[in-house]
Amino acid sequence: MPVDFRFAARSDVGLVRKNNQDSGYAGSHLLVLADGMGGAAGGDIASSIAVAHMAPLDTDDHRADDMLNLLRRALTDAHEELIDRAQVDPQLHGLGTTCIALMRSGKKLAMVHIGDSRAYVLRNGTLTQVTTDHSFVQYLIQTGQITPEEAETHPQRSVVLRILGDSSNDIDPDESIREAVLGDRWLLCSDGLSGVVSADTIIETLATIDDPGECAEELIELALRGGGPDNITCVIADVVESGTVEPAPPQIVGAAAVDRLSPSRGSSGAAGRAAQLSPNVAHDDREEEDEFPERRPWLPTFIALIVAAAVGLGLWAGYTWSQSQYYAQLKDDKVVIYRGIPQVIGPWALSHPVEVTPVTLNDLQPVERDRLKEPVRRSSREEIDQYVKRLVNDAQFHNPEPSSPSPEPSESSPADESPSPTSGGR
Repeated sequence: MPVDFRFAARSDVGLVRKNNQDSGYAGSHLLVLADGMGGAAGGDIASSIAVAHMAPLDTDDHRADDMLNLLRRALTDAHEELIDRAQVDPQLHGLGTTCIALMRSGKKLAMVHIGDSRAYVLRNGTLTQVTTDHSFVQYLIQTGQITPEEAETHPQRSVVLRILGDSSNDIDPDESIREAVLGDRWLLCSDGLSGVVSADTIIETLATIDDPGECAEELIELALRGGGPDNITCVIADVVESGTVEPAPPQIVGAAAVDRLSPSRGSSGAAGRAAQLSPNVAHDDREEEDEFPERRPWLPTFIALIVAAAVGLGLWAGYTWSQSQYYAQLKDDKVVIYRGIPQVIGPWALSHPVEVTPVTLNDLQPVERDRLKEPVRRSSREEIDQYVKRLVNDAQFHNPEPSSPSPEPSESSPADESPSPTSGGR
């Protein structure tokens, strides 16, 4: 009996992370889950690139015998692009991503898997983990060094041993071929779900909520109730009888739903193409909503008020400082003292005259005349007064006034015989 996928994909940034580095894809012949790593500078790009290389395989014109080769080739191409991008852009060093891809051709399924994201299948009420984590704690479990219960709290439980990334090592994905069994429900998820929600709760949710989209949303809600420490992405597909579901466009969610590559990083590349796979692709904008969540509508206004207050405080502080400054300058052939600084902002002058001194242009030496054509600035009234006082003293020294209006005594004057106290006589 021919079969189809009834599918859905959902993603959420979680309650701790600032951006979504997961990417998910669900289509009639392909399911993909990628969990990026490398920080905000690279994880979202890495997962988008993985999805972009896989998405073209979502067609019905591939033979079952070719599926593994096609998936393997797509993984290798994604890996090589990640290496190239990290070499070109130092900010992307260390980027990488997990990847699970499940491809259908007729009643055959092909799967490739690398990393610690998981694939489960629910069959007749029993949930089976199909993938094996490529993680350090899984290695410790397999070698008998710790138990699965101890792995849940192990300090190195996030260490992944195999990924697509900027390492030049060859990738080594797990590969498998299996039957598409009517009635099976497949779940591909990031560790934002499997690391938070128990297997029993996942089984109960998968078994009781029929609609794949509603089921994925409920699983995400459960992970959020558990603290939402990581991005959460679920891709769900039911194996149903062909012709029992309406054809639906593929769904792409998480980082791959938006082209996050700036022009400097080449938005025409695979990660950019992931956001434009088809004009009919159904995008999940949940992450964009989470970046500007409705539950915090006051945040932009609050930030604007803070910025406005900071600007206002800065302007007031600048004006207050300017009014503690003084300068002197020639104005209409007189030396005038001004308070403030010699600047104008729009219609506002930041200075005003406070005193016209007795020093005139004719009293000044040539060097001071030139100097006072521009403001002579001082940081206090005392300092500018001392400067003007020096100008007055210089003017008196170079232009002494006569001590009396009477003619100066002649050489035969008796004043020569009796010098005055200010004559400096011996």
